[in-house]
Amino acid sequence: MERRVLESLLAGDDEASVTALATLRSGATYWVADRARPAGQHAGVFRHRLQRMRMHGLEPLGLERAVRLIREQDRPVRTGLIHAADRTWVTLLFLTEDGSALVACAGWPLPLVAGKPPL
Repeated sequence: MERRVLESLLAGDDEASVTALATLRSGATYWVADRARPAGQHAGVFRHRLQRMRMHGLEPLGLERAVRLIREQDRPVRTGLIHAADRTWVTLLFLTEDGSALVACAGWPLPLVAGKPPL
């Protein structure tokens, strides 16, 4: 997926989309899956990850909303990731099966390892 296409999909006004777009425009790297998977599988996995993050004191930006939106999705979704250029932030994307629209996104800071972002 071309960067400009992904930027156009992140046109929402929710905080997670705004943050994802700013991250992408600041030189982030990104990846989008070539194929879709059932939305229910993603909803279960990321509901569990949300619980685990909260147990460790982390409140991911938009993940609760993303889990709800993909659970409501009756079609498979494609996933993607945006990694901030400084590797301190990651955004998780859920796109429609054909990649033409954003279903939801969420983001969270990456932990520092020995005071530095992971490689």
